Amino acid sequence: MDEHFELFLEEMGPAIDKRPVPPSSIERFRGKLPDQLLAYWEEHGWCGYADGLFWTVDPQEYEPVLDAWIGDTSFMEKDAYHIIARSAFGGLYFWGERTCDSLTVFAPGTYCFPHESIFQNGDVNLGLRTFFSVRDRKENDFGEMFSSAREKLGQLKHDEMYGFVPALALGGPATLTHLKKGKAVEHLVFLAQLAPLEVMTPPSLADF
Repeated sequence: MDEHFELFLEEMGPAIDKRPVPPSSIERFRGKLPDQLLAYWEEHGWCGYADGLFWTVDPQEYEPVLDAWIGDTSFMEKDAYHIIARSAFGGLYFWGERTCDSLTVFAPGTYCFPHESIFQNGDVNLGLRTFFSVRDRKENDFGEMFSSAREKLGQLKHDEMYGFVPALALGGPATLTHLKKGKAVEHLVFLAQLAPLEVMTPPSLADF
């Protein structure tokens, strides 16, 4: 195990609900996703970390989610993307075949954060290792509600997430009492239909 993934495990804890990745999936994404990610899949499978706060996922399984969120946007003109991970609340991590870790979407809020990856056109395997090593619990724990949601609603399975009902895009409040546990892919596709995706830009030095 490399030091980057060791840092990831130190922060996010051991895997749960592990699913072995079939060789056909490895070959399907060979040349599209970094070899390092495929190696992680072979060794660790698709699974949850931090008690189900963060999940590595099958990009093929999440193709309907990708199409729902960016299929009709200019992002698809820039690169070929794949969803490689998600959070318990619907944070989606996209990997571009050319632009690497250049796009994240927060589905409940219907907004996204595009950014330039320093690994674009560079060492994509190092970029992938770095992607994992910098992940932390706080960035995935919306409103610091995960522990309470897990206690109230139960442990998530690999195909489940916590979602707000009514959805935030429909005016629902972002409170624990309005969280429900449901199927991840179906809920993420539903959220994409509620409002246009808003593109957020990182703050510049002039904003400070």
